[in-house]
Order: sequence, then structure tokens, then C-alpha cells
Amino acid sequence: MVDLFVETSTVAKLYRAIEDRSDDSPRSHLGASVIGRPCARELWYSFRWSEESDFTGRLLRLFRRGHNEEGPLVEDLRNAGVTVLDADPRTGKQFNFSVLGGHVGGSMDGAGQGFVESDKWHLLEFKTANDKSFKQIAKQGVEKAKPEHFAQMQLYMHWSGNNKETRLERAMYIVVNKNDDSIYMERLKYDSSVARNYEERAKSVVDSPEPLERISNDPSWYQCKFCPAANICHQKKLPVVSCRTCTHATPEPDGDGRWSCSKLSKDLTVEEQRAGCDEHVYIPALVTTAEYAGGNEAENYAEYKLPDGRIFRNGGTDKNSYRSAELRNLDVSLIGDDTVATLREEFGARVVDSPLVKTRKWLKLDTYPSGQDFYDDEIPF
Repeated sequence: MVDLFVETSTVAKLYRAIEDRSDDSPRSHLGASVIGRPCARELWYSFRWSEESDFTGRLLRLFRRGHNEEGPLVEDLRNAGVTVLDADPRTGKQFNFSVLGGHVGGSMDGAGQGFVESDKWHLLEFKTANDKSFKQIAKQGVEKAKPEHFAQMQLYMHWSGNNKETRLERAMYIVVNKNDDSIYMERLKYDSSVARNYEERAKSVVDSPEPLERISNDPSWYQCKFCPAANICHQKKLPVVSCRTCTHATPEPDGDGRWSCSKLSKDLTVEEQRAGCDEHVYIPALVTTAEYAGGNEAENYAEYKLPDGRIFRNGGTDKNSYRSAELRNLDVSLIGDDTVATLREEFGARVVDSPLVKTRKWLKLDTYPSGQDFYDDEIPF
């Protein structure tokens, strides 16, 4: 007898098709939806595209379900007599915010007026949650149960207008239980000091040339253990090679999210930032396996000393110099290895990622204490 709940090859193919069609490129700005997360360093890693994002088809379907809930919620609110603006009348598109030189922003779900609780205009924020998370929100309220959602709404209210007359000073937080379709609503009041603190936090992320302080130095701390950047922050893995992890790139304070490159003396498009180039040299604070020993701007290298005394360079042209992509793919024990050095010097070989590392699977873990689902880092078969 066939077990209908076993993941068949067709299910696997379906998930793969979803993955192949998804755009998992990191967003170009720091989103308001993450500014309330507990660790400033994780925000910095995210803004600098340090982490790899590779969601499974199952999880992408879950994201899609949350997005697809917005339309029915708007319709239900209107049928209940609430006036809903789900698009900016000035543009006909979703309400968008862009601040701090275009490096921080977000999109609110809409604005509504005519609630039983109040006839004021409210910012609308729609969310979906599993049963455990939904009950936690209903019991504790959004500020305690989902501080990142609380921060998101405070920032949107803050950015919605320049004064009391133009600003949305109330928000309606609406959560749908994905298990039984129950709805939870909570009204929030705008708090200018709270919003400004979150905005300052975002500014510190954008302005900092190096990783900010982490929430804990203990890798077993629950918020670190399941952080997407744990392997970089605690396990000394080098981050993704892109312009944003390069010492030459700077987020400029003017313009629409403009980044510049001091090495190439030019502004960088988003596509160029994602691709990086052969001139890439890691921000020294990101190379945590060795001690920074100085660098040479003209020759474009940073020099490091390993605990056992070995010297190597990130960039440069001598035999102990490695491009950033090579360093990321090379085990530390092989830095300076004679065989590797011979292959690189005599045959022009490069250290590349192993095909085996690309054959991976995700492990679905339990439920995070906040009620969110989480995954461990990708691990090879």
C-alpha cells in the first residue's frame, strides 16, 4: 500500500520547480521588517549580503501563502465597512518608504478607516502565523511576542508623515491563524521616541564599516545557534563574496541606495554589487581565522597571520596571495600547502567550491521560542 504522506519524486520535483523560479537575491536595502530583530550584528551581516539565502520550495510556498492572504483580508475588511487604501493614490502602487539615502525602507500593506474601535485612519499590517505563534501573540501582544513587527509598524507610522496632521499615528495589526483561520487584531499608538530609536539603530547598521556588537559571545545561545549568520559570526566562515563584503565599497548617504567603489572609482549597480570582482578584498574584520597584519592599498592586498605563524594575503600577486573566493573555499589548514601552491603557480589553478557542497538538504527543526519556524544551516549529504 502506498503511503500518501511520503514525499514522492513528484513532490520533490514540484519543490525544485518553485526554487528554480524564485528570486532569492538579497534585497538592496535594509528592510523595516528586520530592524527590530535582537542582534545588531545580524542586521549588519544581512545589509552587507554576508549570508547565503537558499530557501526550500516548501518554505517558499509558505511565504507565498502569507502574501496571498493580503487580498482576501482587504476584501473582508471592506465588506465589514472599513475603508481600505491598499495602494498609494499618488502612484497607484503599494505604499513605499525609502530613507537614509535609500539604504533603509519598506512597504506597508495599506491604510484603513472605520474600525469599530476607532474612526481614525490606521496603518494596516497583515501577518499570518502558525497556531503556537498566533496564541502567543494573542496572549502577550505584538510588542512582546513579535518585537520585529512592532518595530516595523512604529517605523512606518514615523515615515508616513512629517507632522501630527499628516502622519498615521495609529496602526492596526491583523494576524491570521494558518491552522484555523482565526483573526487577531491589535491597535498600536505611534511612539516617536521608540520609532527614532529604531531609525537610529538602522542608521548605525548602514554607517558602520565593520560588524556591530553581537547579542552573545556564546555560540550555544539560542538566538545565535539558529541565526542564519552563525557560521560567519561564531564558526569563522568567510562570508559571501560581493561588493558589500569588500573593503573598497561604501554605502553613500545621498542618492537612491548608492554604493561606491574606491578601487574602481565608480558607483556600483546592484548587479555589480552582487557579482563582485577580482579586485575584491575582504573587510579585515570579517577574516576571523587570522590576525590582521596590515595591507597595501597600491598593491591591493591585506595581510594576515595565522595562530601557527603562517602568513598569507587576501589579494596581491605573490604565491601566498589568495583571491577572496579562494579563501572562502579553502580550508585554513591548506593555506600555504606546497601541493596547492604548486598547482596554483605552475598550472594557474584556482581554489573553487566543491560540487559536493552544492548537493545539500535542509533539516526542518522544531519551533523557535518566538513561534517562528527556523532551519539549520545547509549541510552536505
